[in-house]
Amino acid sequence: MPTTLSDRAARIGALAGALAGLLVALPALVETFTGETAATSFFLALSPAFSLPLLTALHRRQSAVTGHFGETAYVVNLIGLGLFGGAAFTSNLVLFYFDDTVVDKTLTGPTVPTLIGSAAVFAAGCALFGAATLRARVFPRLASWAYATVLPPFAFLTALPESAFTRALHIVVGAILACLARALWRSTGTVVPRAGTLTGHVGRK
Repeated sequence: MPTTLSDRAARIGALAGALAGLLVALPALVETFTGETAATSFFLALSPAFSLPLLTALHRRQSAVTGHFGETAYVVNLIGLGLFGGAAFTSNLVLFYFDDTVVDKTLTGPTVPTLIGSAAVFAAGCALFGAATLRARVFPRLASWAYATVLPPFAFLTALPESAFTRALHIVVGAILACLARALWRSTGTVVPRAGTLTGHVGRK
């Protein structure tokens, strides 16, 4: 039996994903002219929360094809996104308002290793889920490749001091999320057959 994702659920996931992409890319674009501000940090802090419905909808759309590997990849990515989102929220909405001396005193004990571990889980989850998406061939291959290869280092590179490189990286990540959200929206009303019943043209973009 084929599995379907309701049009309503897919569209909610797609809209949330498009918003997540905008909340990553637009603040980075604005910071090109203004530098880091309280407003841009606020919107960046919210982006991971809107990525969660997108991730879930993407998984449900392709789960018939990805099987147990896809389920594992989804769970790891979901946990990693939760951890990374918490770290991003804290960094952009709490630590942003502290001076450097206070931040240095705050990042003691297990805090830094925990943040690094959170980034590592997020990176592993993105690599696994990106690989599952590539294998499923339900969504565009370029966006799937980018998800698997750009988001893992993004988890660590965001800790670098603000620069043209980090801003460009945020814009690219936002574009990846928006591209996947667009593909998810366009897939509403379609059926993804289970593995072994795919025809040669399914999922090719």
